[in-house]
Parts: sequence; C-alpha cells; structure tokens
Amino acid sequence: MSSINTHYQAQVADLLNQIRAHQGEASNRAELINSDTADVGPTNRAEAPSKGNFATYMSDAFHDVNDAQQASADLKNAYERGEDIPLTDVVLSMQKASIGFEATLQVRNKLLKAYEDIKNMPV
Repeated sequence: MSSINTHYQAQVADLLNQIRAHQGEASNRAELINSDTADVGPTNRAEAPSKGNFATYMSDAFHDVNDAQQASADLKNAYERGEDIPLTDVVLSMQKASIGFEATLQVRNKLLKAYEDIKNMPV
C-alpha cells in the first residue's frame, strides 16, 4: 500500500512541477510582451529573437491535447484487455485528456469571439 501511495505522490508532484513550469512560461511571455510594448521602436522588434508565432503555439497545443487523448485511449484499451494497469491511472489519464480538450475548446471559443468582435468593428 505504501508503494502505491508513493507512486501517486510522485505523479502528483510531477503534475505540480508541470503546472509550475507552465506558469513560469506564461509569466516569461507576459514579461516579454510588456517589454516589447514599452519600447515601440522598429529596432526593438527586429532585435528581439523570434520564438515562434501564435499559429505555432496553437498547433503545439493541439498536438499535445491529441497526444493526451491518444494515450488515454491506449490506457483505457489496455485496461479493458485485462493488462495490469491501475484503474486510477486510467481515470487520471482520461481526466487529463478531458481537461485539455475543454481548455482547447475554450481557447477556440475566445478566438472566434475576438474575430467576430474585430470583424464587426466600425471602420
């Protein structure tokens, strides 16, 4: 029982580390955006290293969500075949995939709303 608890504690710690890493990336992006808007000169934009564009970030996010859904389906199928996989791992994987999908759907909805708002702006 103790080894199971340590296994799940390790998984929770891993998830927390991933969340903290994403929070750090988000704050770094916010600092980069703030520093770019503070100096709106053409030389600053040209000197800033290109780290990718919005389409690249979205494409990566879609691929990550797809990978999570595929991994979830693989775990579920393996569990249904009777392989030695804890049910909690299967449920956790399914929840990760579901949350990723819901987050992606919300981003999509926000993008469509922003597009419609811009499209309907008076010129």
